[in-house]
Amino acid sequence: MPTNPLQGAQFVLAAHRVNQLPADEGAEVAFAGRSNAGKSSALNALTGHKGLARTSKTPGRTQQMVAFSLPPTRRGETSQAIETRLIDLPGYGYAKVPEAMREHWRHEIDAYLHVRRSLRGLVLIVDIRHPMKEFDRMMLDFCVATLLPCHVLLTKADKLSRNQAAQALAVLRKQFHASMPVSMQVFSSADGTGVDEARAAVARLLEGALRSDAFVGGGA
Repeated sequence: MPTNPLQGAQFVLAAHRVNQLPADEGAEVAFAGRSNAGKSSALNALTGHKGLARTSKTPGRTQQMVAFSLPPTRRGETSQAIETRLIDLPGYGYAKVPEAMREHWRHEIDAYLHVRRSLRGLVLIVDIRHPMKEFDRMMLDFCVATLLPCHVLLTKADKLSRNQAAQALAVLRKQFHASMPVSMQVFSSADGTGVDEARAAVARLLEGALRSDAFVGGGA
């Protein structure tokens, strides 16, 4: 069984605003998705820590930006170890969240994506059983426009047959050109489908290059 590169994740803090997050240094990968797409379950499966992210049968539980630390990584034998993190962004689109709260999170997620220099990539969580929603499209458009690498997890694949899941993946892949910074896979936290592949993808994102000044600090 492959070694888990995301093992050892630990809760650091929950932030209501971008400026409350850990210092903007090192490398981090953000997780985004609609509130019922299985984001917390995916985080728990990827880190091998069942209680890391809060899961609930009630969508919309993640209403802050939650930072999880990973063991520092070293690039090369002589290089200095760098701090690495996973950032769980608020679940988006849950109808019972007041409009003022939804607007606050739209602003904070936008600010986070634009200003965090330590952000190396985005993992977008999408329920494989449903077409992409407006939020999913907006996130992908942002990644393409700013060349921010994005890895899409088509979650809850255990709810479909293997053939249905493969067809859903093929349909989505046709919508993106090979030169775009978007990769995608079938995933299930329930039966472990694609977990090792997704761990490797997140590890590659964390090892990515520092974000260019050309794509940091701009507005929406």
